[in-house]
Amino acid sequence: MNVTAVIAEYNPFHNGHLYQLETIRQTQDADIILIVLSGNFMQRGIPAILDKYERCRMALENGADLVFELPVYFALGSAEYFAQGAVSLLDKLGVVDTLHFGSESGDSSLLYELTDRMLARESGAYKTALNHYLKKGLSFPAARDSALCELLPGQDVKSLVSAPNNILGIEYIKALIQRDSTIKPVTVTRKGEGYASDSLAAGRFASANGIRKALFQPVDADSLCSGYAGANHRSAHNAHPSACIENHVPPSVYARLRSNQFLCTHDFSEMLLYKLLQDKNHAAHPHKDAFAAYYDIGPQLSHTLYNNLPQYTDFDGFAQLCKTRNLTYTRICRGLMHILLDMTQENAEALKNRDYAQYARLLGFTARGMELLKTIKANASIPVITKPASALRQLAGAAQMSLRADIHAADIYHSVLQQKHLRMSKPPANAVRQNELTCQVIKLS
Repeated sequence: MNVTAVIAEYNPFHNGHLYQLETIRQTQDADIILIVLSGNFMQRGIPAILDKYERCRMALENGADLVFELPVYFALGSAEYFAQGAVSLLDKLGVVDTLHFGSESGDSSLLYELTDRMLARESGAYKTALNHYLKKGLSFPAARDSALCELLPGQDVKSLVSAPNNILGIEYIKALIQRDSTIKPVTVTRKGEGYASDSLAAGRFASANGIRKALFQPVDADSLCSGYAGANHRSAHNAHPSACIENHVPPSVYARLRSNQFLCTHDFSEMLLYKLLQDKNHAAHPHKDAFAAYYDIGPQLSHTLYNNLPQYTDFDGFAQLCKTRNLTYTRICRGLMHILLDMTQENAEALKNRDYAQYARLLGFTARGMELLKTIKANASIPVITKPASALRQLAGAAQMSLRADIHAADIYHSVLQQKHLRMSKPPANAVRQNELTCQVIKLS
């Protein structure tokens, strides 16, 4: 049985994702397509517009056979940590043959050569050049790009390693090489608009960012609530799906998008401010290191957050205010989410030291995927979780901590979603907030 895996966010699922799954069926001779899906929070430090169960169903209805959740510590990690967590999960399932990903390059051999030569083993020359540019005050992505351009003159390295999907693809390959994994990386050229594009161009392929922006287009078109690019949030509560996305997503996805309420960073603004003030004033004498123990914060970002806290307006505005030359907007958003969700550096290091993924939590499967599920349970080197409440009693140490973090993140997400429904005076599709401990795995025939 040929099993091809995809690491995804599907925020939301669109025609580019459908094209990838169809390409896998046609070119990889795949019997099963297995998805590792980020939960309720995304790698760029934003909430998913729809929860993981809605997005899992979108995937299953459009070609996926099995969907596992990527634990929140990895889903909200840097590109490297995100990739290491996802690849470790796939590797530990013991059944995956191929990891398939979209990229701007579309050239698996080129990405593999660059990764194997310079990044996977991190040569002394690369480390020296990287540290040189970091000391000059560059952010890590900029320092990495400069180091690679210096060491590989005459090659168009900068355009290769600055494209967002290429970056993730390189990190996937690096993780596979470092694990000596038997999983083969394969890429397909990304279709349509670029990852960061916020427009809906003519044709079928728009970026998820562009679709999100359209979904948050208010009735009063004078302002937007994207929650992702510094847009005005005053009309957040009038957000509604726009018919202009219909050509950019599969019909089943469009139907779900038309009948749901969406979340953006703005919806977490009050909760984040409360958490920041609570942590700032927790000690007898407030100190600039108040946030330093959180995951990927450290002293520098902690001091920046502390100094700018009196000017806090909302989530996105605060992230923009704190942005500096070597503190990117995305890293700040991730850090703020880490604070909001009580994610610590100590816990992140514990997972890294224990080889990342500690379990595989199943979100959903089709009848075709059910057969592979039996094989996974027989071959996986980590527990396969279908009932979180039972798993919490059986897991210990870093594994239990990670699952508790997933449950806590989901509870925060659904609490905010429920409050938004109440403010909008529109009852949610499911009147009772989901209890993460008793959620059922999605089964499609």
